[in-house]
Amino acid sequence: MIRLRNEPSPRGRRTAGRTLLVTALLAAASVVPAAAAASQAPAPATQTRNTHSTPAHQQVAHFYGAYIDAVTAEGGGKLATALRSFYLTPGLRSQLRTWEARNHADGVLRAQNTPLALKVTAGDSGAGHTWSKVRLTWSGGKHPTYTYLTVQSDLQTGRISGIR
Repeated sequence: MIRLRNEPSPRGRRTAGRTLLVTALLAAASVVPAAAAASQAPAPATQTRNTHSTPAHQQVAHFYGAYIDAVTAEGGGKLATALRSFYLTPGLRSQLRTWEARNHADGVLRAQNTPLALKVTAGDSGAGHTWSKVRLTWSGGKHPTYTYLTVQSDLQTGRISGIR
């Protein structure tokens, strides 16, 4: 389980470091595939190439962890938008804008604030999609409060295509 704490001073430094790391990773992710594709010979038609080596539920966990850090960080709005562009399909981004205008909340988190922690578990797969269960923890103590989201990912692209 990924734990996020709302500690003002150390968290600000940690979040800033994570923000810089995620920004660098996003920049590298967009440059490296283009350079690698230019230097490789075309793959034979019978060869299957797996462009996403991590399972889809790990992609979802990476996205939610980085996204929560970005929206929690002061001035992290640009990074949150960049993460949405990188991890979410254009159709989902459009649906989220509509949902957010109607509900006045963050469509990725389905809330107006940020959770303390999250947990992602793998779900079923079929018809070119896979589903992950995201548990968001909103309070601590003896009786924590949770909400659950079902996140759909496209197996071909690895991008998140639905959040319920």
